[in-house]
Amino acid sequence: MTEQRLERLEIQLAFQDDLLEALNRLVTAQQREISNLQREVRTLHVRMQQMERPEVPIIETPPPHY
Repeated sequence: MTEQRLERLEIQLAFQDDLLEALNRLVTAQQREISNLQREVRTLHVRMQQMERPEVPIIETPPPHY
């Protein structure tokens, strides 16, 4: 293998290593964001369920003319 070809391969490997590190950081950040969004969705789901069924039963009083 020529010296020039070896140098090109080393440069290419260095660029690929940098790209891999950048992609790993991006995936980690996206996973963190996905986890946060999933937590928010669960919270909103619980809140919607609570709105659909009130904790205190609604007692309908008869109108005053009865």
